[in-house]
Amino acid sequence: MEASEEDEVTTAGRGDMLVAGMPGFAAGMVAGVLLGAGLALLLAPNRGSRTRRRLSRRLQRLRENAAEGLDRAGTRSRRQLQRQRRRLQARIDRVMD
Repeated sequence: MEASEEDEVTTAGRGDMLVAGMPGFAAGMVAGVLLGAGLALLLAPNRGSRTRRRLSRRLQRLRENAAEGLDRAGTRSRRQLQRQRRRLQARIDRVMD
């Protein structure tokens, strides 16, 4: 029994160490995010308004391209479905004759 009690104490000690290390980890993450954001602002090649405008244009083109792609895919799918229906109907007709 003494061995299991010792194991419980050791395991509990590890858990306490993990919980105790969490605030330090969280603080490190916050510091890293702030440092990264600050460096991004300092090293950005363009002003914020220009970057937002360029990003907006790129996103608009992406939306347009995605919409066109979905339209093409829908058209192809409808054509393929019509072909499959005709083939299926032809098979049904052959079986019924």
